[in-house]
Amino acid sequence: MEGLDPASSLSLDMTKFYVVGAGMFSCVTVALYPVSVIKTRMQVASGEAMRRNALATFKNILKVDGVPGLYRGFGTVITGAIPARIIFLTALEKTKATSLKLVEPLKLSESMEAALANGLGGLTASLCSQAVFVPIDVVSQKLMVQGYSGHVRYKGGLDVAQKIIKADGPRGLYRGFGLSVMTYAPSSAVWWASYGFSQRIIWSALGHWHDKEDTPGQLKIVGVQATGGMIAGAVTSCVSTPLDTIKTRLQVNQNKPKAGEVIRRLIAEDGWKGFYRGLGPRFFSSSAWGTSMIVCYEYLKRVCAKVEEA
Repeated sequence: MEGLDPASSLSLDMTKFYVVGAGMFSCVTVALYPVSVIKTRMQVASGEAMRRNALATFKNILKVDGVPGLYRGFGTVITGAIPARIIFLTALEKTKATSLKLVEPLKLSESMEAALANGLGGLTASLCSQAVFVPIDVVSQKLMVQGYSGHVRYKGGLDVAQKIIKADGPRGLYRGFGLSVMTYAPSSAVWWASYGFSQRIIWSALGHWHDKEDTPGQLKIVGVQATGGMIAGAVTSCVSTPLDTIKTRLQVNQNKPKAGEVIRRLIAEDGWKGFYRGLGPRFFSSSAWGTSMIVCYEYLKRVCAKVEEA
């Protein structure tokens, strides 16, 4: 059913798609950014701070830094997010369309075709956008934890970048790049595959998928898309949190440890559950971001679809 298919390809007005999308996704980022700060603080916590849960971490940030503390590094993120998302969305749309044609000869079920096409699209899009995203991630995370548990304070994003380049050269901005690719590329693939699969299952359960005459209302469409985004976010956060914790520690640690050292220290400090530090905020952020993002994304595709002339 066209319009309900998360793997379908529409002819889009790409200029409108980018401009409107930048505004919509920026608004979502404003709303959910504090959760990322809380998650990052929990992942790098040491000593007494290790025992704080998400609520305690939130209260501590407000007590020490006030509301601005919840938006540490936001300017850097919002500036870098626009080009990163343009790259991501372009690669996503192109790859999904190509992947659908590639999986058709396999004669798989519609749910599996959607999962594969969406998964390949998400994987490729994430890989393409990492070149822009990783430096932004490195700088923003240092700003998120500055002054916390002994971390260095900075004057802003530019100051962070200058100090990193001075100490390690440009490659310092790509610290943790391998783990970022290992974290975000599979996470993106899992998210989009889960979303594509869940959409097919939900619509089939509601009896709409094969009924071309029975078009659901807009409210039901948004509801199903939001549910699919929530499911995809929940699945992805559970799968990717351990790698995200290791990556975050690598990127913010001043002593430049190796991944093996980070892993051994996490286990020594907190056992295997240490890999799931910040799971609550990440779970919430991933589910909320996924739900908000996919509703905006699907709406964006509808408003930016080109009208085909007869």
